[in-house]
Amino acid sequence: QVQLVESGGGLVQSGGSLRLSCAASGSGFSINAMGWYRQAPGKQRELVATITRGGTTNYLDSVKGRFTISRDNAKNTVYLQMNSLKPEDTAVYYCKLIDTSYRQNWGQGTQVTVSS
Repeated sequence: QVQLVESGGGLVQSGGSLRLSCAASGSGFSINAMGWYRQAPGKQRELVATITRGGTTNYLDSVKGRFTISRDNAKNTVYLQMNSLKPEDTAVYYCKLIDTSYRQNWGQGTQVTVSS
């Protein structure tokens, strides 16, 4: 069983920065990839950024150049550094872990609100 605990969300003004963290804990799992998704009110959940165990990254086009995903394999933790935030980045951000058996685990979500 894998538990994901997210932190770092909050309220920030347009142009500001936030750093999200997601720590995985539990037993009997091995991480394949981790990532961040977001869901704004009335919209579908969308992929924001992913990173494989080897460090390959993938980003949503609208966040390229502003967001950076990174991970600490020793701590089973993934980070999302978000710079130059825009009101349209407002959403609940969810952490996702895919293990080496391709099972998916989700965090509880953390609210990010960007005011104009």
